[in-house]
Amino acid sequence: MKTLYETQATASAGRNGQVATDDGKLSIALSYPKEMGGTGEASNPEQLFAAGYSACFSNAILHVAKEAKVKLSQAPVTAKVGIGPRAEGGFALTVALSVELDLPQEQASDLVKTAHQICPYSNAVRNNIDVGLMVNGESL
Repeated sequence: MKTLYETQATASAGRNGQVATDDGKLSIALSYPKEMGGTGEASNPEQLFAAGYSACFSNAILHVAKEAKVKLSQAPVTAKVGIGPRAEGGFALTVALSVELDLPQEQASDLVKTAHQICPYSNAVRNNIDVGLMVNGESL
């Protein structure tokens, strides 16, 4: 693969520390969410993953629409990310993507299905995390 862009971030003390990118554009305090016994006073890795996945998936939809010559200026995506223990030990994530498109349902669903095949986040988690897809209130 030819790398088009790369970045790096460093976390100082896990979920109760700080994470920052090497260019200084992102610097965030972290804390465990209240649901996991923490203070919930700062962001957590699941929020960062949800933000990244929703932005990337929205862009994948816009890219697919442009390629298909479908006029689309916005592609709102909400990513719901959960974390919990695995039966085999350790922890796992769950992801549900909810997309709202101002298009006929069939066309919107086709765009989302294609976007799910090209989105780098979707490709990274495929066969490891089940990703639920919903378009305009309907599950795919």
